[in-house]
Amino acid sequence: PVILEMGHHPRDDWWMGHYVVVSGYDDAWGRFITQDSLVMADFPVPYEEVAERWWRDFNYLYLVIYPPEREAQLLELLGSHAGAEFSLSHALQVASQEVQVLQGRDLFFAWYNKGSSLAALGQFGPAAEAYDQAFTLYQALPEEQRPWRVGWYQTGPYQAYYHSGRYQDVIQLANTTLSVFEKPPLEEALYWRGLARAASGDREGAI
Repeated sequence: PVILEMGHHPRDDWWMGHYVVVSGYDDAWGRFITQDSLVMADFPVPYEEVAERWWRDFNYLYLVIYPPEREAQLLELLGSHAGAEFSLSHALQVASQEVQVLQGRDLFFAWYNKGSSLAALGQFGPAAEAYDQAFTLYQALPEEQRPWRVGWYQTGPYQAYYHSGRYQDVIQLANTTLSVFEKPPLEEALYWRGLARAASGDREGAI
């Protein structure tokens, strides 16, 4: 089976991260068969709904589960996509194409994905610029369309801003992400805020 990290839109709230197991497909109907703990077992999802909507929210990330004795077969099927650098470069290419044609919420995620791919490839300056574009678009979205939990799941902006020397932006982003909690539970946001405070000379704040 393949596990996809995707966005999810519950009825009573806007957007959260979610994992879906793809256990089969049906070309006649153009549907994947998914195991979705928030919906139902054997839940059919149209190909385009997976590919063009909710999977984009996490940069088309997937994880293949396989028994060790079938590794050679899997690597043959994946081909060049089995290599991390190729996959990241391919994801960057997809995002770079999507920022030219998408709008609204989808355009926000395309820019965000471009930043995430660049950050994972170690290109932190261009990644920070891509995230800047994404966050500018975020502010222009209607409030009910803003995926305000995105900072809970994806830490690429922290890496990009930190390694670009933009420590105050790291701190501000962490503060914004943590502001919705009475007691901050997100260790990644606290960790990067601590690093940024230390790099800014605020030793006590970092501690």
